[in-house]
Amino acid sequence: MNICDRNFRAVACRPLCTGSNKLAVIFLIINAALGAGLLNFPQAFDQAGGIITALSVQALLLFWIVAALIILAYCSDQAGATTLQEVLEWAWGRKGLWTGSLAVALYCFGTCITFLIIIGDQYDRILSSLHGSDFCHYWYMNRSFTIAISSTLLILPFCYSRRIDFLKYASSLGVVEVMYVVFLIVYEKYSGEFIPGPVKTSPDHWTDVFLVIPVICFGYQCHVSVIPIYSCLKERNLCNFTFCVSWAIVVCAMAYTLAGVYGYLTFGSNVSSDILESYDSSKPVVIAGIIAIAVKTYTTYPILLFCGREAVANLWCNLVDSSGVDVALNERRRRIIIASSWFILTLVLTIFSPDIGSVIDLLGSLAAIFIFVFPGRKN
Repeated sequence: MNICDRNFRAVACRPLCTGSNKLAVIFLIINAALGAGLLNFPQAFDQAGGIITALSVQALLLFWIVAALIILAYCSDQAGATTLQEVLEWAWGRKGLWTGSLAVALYCFGTCITFLIIIGDQYDRILSSLHGSDFCHYWYMNRSFTIAISSTLLILPFCYSRRIDFLKYASSLGVVEVMYVVFLIVYEKYSGEFIPGPVKTSPDHWTDVFLVIPVICFGYQCHVSVIPIYSCLKERNLCNFTFCVSWAIVVCAMAYTLAGVYGYLTFGSNVSSDILESYDSSKPVVIAGIIAIAVKTYTTYPILLFCGREAVANLWCNLVDSSGVDVALNERRRRIIIASSWFILTLVLTIFSPDIGSVIDLLGSLAAIFIFVFPGRKN
């Protein structure tokens, strides 16, 4: 490890007087894991061949997901690390640092684009319901403008914090909002007058079971942010972390299962890649759900930006800064430049992105790498 790395890590790991309690950490983990993937779960159940098949695959994957989180926490203790890429550097040397930083940055960047797509979708549905289908002809209701102005006001101010637990209160709000969306999906199953399409009881082909894996991996992916969250735990030890992870994953599993099962039973094979698009957006209860998922997305974007920002900072320090003193002195400037550039670039690329389903498929494949490939220990 060169002097640049040591000083960079010294800044990141500077001792702090306080930390977050278990409840705050649980909410941070839930908010990191539970979000955009929820909207795609009902369609994934259909693609996998029905409820039983999808739930069986989910149960199998949950074992590896939780195991990977605990292994990462153990490795971070051994390495004294505060980010995933630092754990990979400890385990695999400089190649691990570079590979990990690039993979984390790519995953977080793509996920942030997905979040902005979701925000734009929710505004479009609300404005279409309230104003009519010609709303987009007005510049102040145009998708690009609503995404840009709302994200600048509600996301950008939270993107510059040095510690991830700065977002614990926003995360609590985000968890409450996404739970309302789950409630909405269950409520609409019994109160709506929907005629579902065919409901599968088995996959059309045995390979269909693999179609749900990217969606599940993306849905439960919090591995890139869990080490920064763990580093903020007031009483940092593996026992406390396992307690927090267990409760967080139980809550996430219940939410994803309810959304997937009830959403699929409501629409069958007619379900869309974004479940909220299938509901009548003129109903107040649905409008509230649309607003809830937008608020949830606002609270999760800064978490992924934080992790991606730290990954880019690692690369920056190794490529640009040669002096350990410069690394420490320029930390604030570097943090502001990376966060601002990241936000602007994701905002621009959102306009040209495809629908959320194809983006989630791509990110889910990358998320599987973090779960099944990266966790390990130093020889």
